[in-house]
Amino acid sequence: MSSKLSFGDRLYRGEKSFNFIESRRRWYALSALLIITSALSLGIQGLHLGIEFKGGSEFIVNKAGVTVPDARAAMAKANVPGDPIIQTIGSNKVRIQTGVLTSVESSRVADVLSSTFSVAKNEIDTRLVGPSWGKEITKKALTALVVFLFAIIIFLSVAFEPKMAIAAIIALFHDVWITVGIYALVGFEVTPATVIGFLTILGYSLYDTVVVFDKVRENTRGISGGSRLTYSGAANLAVNQTLIRSINTSIVALLPVGSILFIGTGVLGSGPLKDLSLALFIGLTVGTYSSIFVATPFLAAMREREPAMKALAKRVNARTGKSDVVSGSATGQAATASTATGERGPRNQPKRKKSGKRK
Repeated sequence: MSSKLSFGDRLYRGEKSFNFIESRRRWYALSALLIITSALSLGIQGLHLGIEFKGGSEFIVNKAGVTVPDARAAMAKANVPGDPIIQTIGSNKVRIQTGVLTSVESSRVADVLSSTFSVAKNEIDTRLVGPSWGKEITKKALTALVVFLFAIIIFLSVAFEPKMAIAAIIALFHDVWITVGIYALVGFEVTPATVIGFLTILGYSLYDTVVVFDKVRENTRGISGGSRLTYSGAANLAVNQTLIRSINTSIVALLPVGSILFIGTGVLGSGPLKDLSLALFIGLTVGTYSSIFVATPFLAAMREREPAMKALAKRVNARTGKSDVVSGSATGQAATASTATGERGPRNQPKRKKSGKRK
C-alpha cells in the first residue's frame, strides 16, 4: 500500500512522469483504429434495435426446459412472417420477438405456443408495440442527447474555456461512437435501457475529463507571463497528477457494473440489466481512456498553436537548451535547476566584456 502511495506522490510532485502529451500520435492512431472499426461494424451489421424502437410483438413463455430450437420450430408452425429473434432469459423463460403482427396473427402465435409447450395461454406474456411508439421513443432519446450536449458546451465554455469545451465534446463523441460500434459488433440489442446507459457514460466521461481539466487550468494559470514549462508540459503534469485518482475512480465504478453484467446477467438472466450494464461497462472504460489519452492531448495541441504559447515554448526551450519541452518531470527539473542558478541561456554563452572600470 505504501509503495502505491509513494508512486502516486512521485507522480503528483513531478518526480515520476509519463509523456502522455508527447505520445499523443500513438493515442490518436489507436482511437482512429477503434473509430474505423466501429464505423465498419455499424455499416456492415448495423444496430439491432429492440421492438421499443422499431415496433413489433413479444411473447415470453414461462416454463423451464424450453430451448431456442423448440421455440423456433413452434414459430415456424405458427407461420409467422420474417425471422423471429429468440432468446433465453434465465433457466425458465424464453423470449420471442417478431415484427409487427395483427391481433389475429398474435392470437394464433399464442395458441401455438400454448399447445406446443403445454402452457396456459394467459400465462404467456404478450406485448405489442406499434411503429409510432418506437419513433416517439427514438425522438425523445435524440432530444435528450442534443439537450445534454448543448448544456455541456455552455457549462464548459463558462466554467473553463471554449477550447476545453471543444476537447471535452470531442472526447464525448469519441466515447459514444466507440461504445455504439462495439454494440453493433457484438450484436446486442439496443433498448431504452441501453439509451439510459449511453446517457450515463456521457456524464461519467465528462466528470473524469473535468477533473483533469481543472488540474490543467490550475497548472496553466498565468503560464504565458513566465513559466518553467510549456503548456504541453504543464498539461502533461496535470494528467500525471490526476492519473491515480482516475484509475481508482474507474476501478471503483467498474466493480459494481461488472457484477451486474457478469453475475446478474448470468444468474438472473435479466435483459434490461444486461443492456444497461454492458453500455456502462464499455462506456466507463472508454471514458477513462479518452479523458487521459484524447481530451487533454487534443487540448494541448490546440493551445500550443496560439502565438503566446509558441513564444512561451521558445523561451523555455532557450532556457533549458531543449528542442522540445513537454514532460513535466525531467524537463521541468532541468528548467527549475536553470532558474535556480540564475542562468538565462546556455552555459557556453560567451561572457560580455565590461564597458569600463569604476573609479
